[in-house]
Parts: sequence; structure tokens; C-alpha cells
Amino acid sequence: MLYPPPEPFDVGRCQTHRQNAIDMLEFEHERIPNRIGLLTAWLPRLAIAIVFVGVGSSKFRDPMWVRLFDRIGFGQWFRYLTGAMQIAGGLLTLVPPLSLVGIAMLACTMIGAVIVWFAFGLGLAAIVPGALLALLVVAGVAEYNRSRGN
Repeated sequence: MLYPPPEPFDVGRCQTHRQNAIDMLEFEHERIPNRIGLLTAWLPRLAIAIVFVGVGSSKFRDPMWVRLFDRIGFGQWFRYLTGAMQIAGGLLTLVPPLSLVGIAMLACTMIGAVIVWFAFGLGLAAIVPGALLALLVVAGVAEYNRSRGN
């Protein structure tokens, strides 16, 4: 006899191999990060940070803001405070546990901007801060739901 006789078919061993293969596939699936979730979390944060750090830093160097805050009548200290809040809020959005705090700070500055524009009878000028406020509210709700695991 040239070949050994075949071993009897072991169903249990076959199922064990099958289960091991399934377990390996599930393990590989768990190791692959969810890139869509990562993008939906970080792209809004990054966009908010870029916009508000840019706008906040311009409050320290652009003469247009000096004239505008003179017209408002609160003084230049308020321009510095607003710029610092916008820079800090923008940077806080990049720190996941503090991103809601940053979004709330930025929303406060946008609420103030909308109120000021309406108080001066320039409701059309309130469109930009109003739109930014709406985007901040959407981002804040999404961040809140993400932090709660929803």
C-alpha cells in the first residue's frame, strides 16, 4: 500500500477551523479604524478652528476691527477679549474632551455679534455671524451626541 488510509471525517475539527477563520476576520475588522467616523468628527473641528483662530487673530492686527469696536462703544479691551475668546475657542475645538466648551465659547461670540449688528440697525450684516452660529449649533449637537455615544 502506497498511501495511508484516509482519516475519518471529523465534523468538530472542521467547525473549529471555520470558527477560527471567522474569529480572525472579526479581529481584523475591529482593528481597522472607522475612517468615516474619524472624518465626521475631525473635519468640522478643524474647519471651526481654522475659521475662528483666523478671525480672532485678525482682531489683534486689522485696523477694520479697531474702527468697528470704536463704533460699538465698548472700547478696545472688548476687541481683545473677543479675539482671545475666538482663538481660545477655536483651539479648544481641537481637544476632543473640551470641544464642546470651545464651541460654546464661539457661539457666545456669534450671539453677541448678531445682537450688535441688529442693535445698530444693520440686520443684513448679521447674516454672516448668524450663519456661523447656526453651523456652531449643528457642530455642537453632533459633538454632544458623539460624546454621549449616540
